[in-house]
Amino acid sequence: MNLLGLIGGSGLEDPDLFEKEKEVEVTTPWGAPSSPLVFGHIEDTEVVLLSRHGRRHTIPPTQVNNRANIHALKEAGCTRILATTACGSLREEIRRGDLVLPDQFIDFTRHRINTFYNSFEPGDMKHTPMADPFDKEMREQLYAITQKLGLRCHPSGTLITIEGPRFSTRAESKMFRLWGADIINMSVAPEAALANEAGIPYAVIAMSTDYDSWRDDEEPVRWEEVLKVFRRNVGNVMGVIREYGKMIDEG
Repeated sequence: MNLLGLIGGSGLEDPDLFEKEKEVEVTTPWGAPSSPLVFGHIEDTEVVLLSRHGRRHTIPPTQVNNRANIHALKEAGCTRILATTACGSLREEIRRGDLVLPDQFIDFTRHRINTFYNSFEPGDMKHTPMADPFDKEMREQLYAITQKLGLRCHPSGTLITIEGPRFSTRAESKMFRLWGADIINMSVAPEAALANEAGIPYAVIAMSTDYDSWRDDEEPVRWEEVLKVFRRNVGNVMGVIREYGKMIDEG
C-alpha cells in the first residue's frame, strides 16, 4: 500500500488538494501533532495531510512539535512524506515563484529537539546517516512532473533553516550565501532529520517568495509580501502534488 503523507506549510495548511474522507485526532508519545490528520485520495492513491503550523497558522516555527508530527504520520502508515514550504532565495537565479527541490539542508536552529532518542539502550546507540537527507527518487519524480507542467523548477539546492519567527539581518543573509545555502526557511529542519530517523523517504517542494535580506537594491523580506507571492503561485505547488499522487497510483 502507498500512503502518501503530506505536510502542508505556509499557505497550504488546509488546501483543496484531494477528496477528503475523514479527519482523525491523534496523540503520540511526544504529545499532540500540529493538527488532526485528514485522510483522503488522489485518484487511487491514499493520502493523509498534516498542517505543520496548525489549520489557522497559529503555531510559530520553533513551537512546531516535529517529533509528534513525524511520529503521527509514521503510525498512520505513511510510506513517504512530501512537505511544502515557502522559502527565501539566496541566489539571483532563483526567482520569486520558482520551485526548488532541495537535496541538502543546513540546520541553523538552536532551540528545537532534533532526535527521537532521549537516551540509548546499552550497546544500541542510534546515529542516523544524514549525508543525503532528501529522497533522490522522489526528487527526480517531482522534477519530471514540474517539467511536464512547464514550471520553473531547480532540481537541487541547499536549504538553510533558521529559528524564526524573525527574518534574517542583512549580515546573516549574506553569511548564509557564503556558506553555500541557496534558499532559506524556518521549517524543514529538524523535520527532515526526524523523517530520516523514522525511516520514511522525505522530500520538499519549496517555493521561492522573496530574496531574504541580502539584496541591497530592494526592500528586505516582509511577511505580507511572502504571502502575496505564495498565493499567486500556490496552484503550481498543488498541481505538482496532484500529479505526484497520480504517478504513485500508476506506479
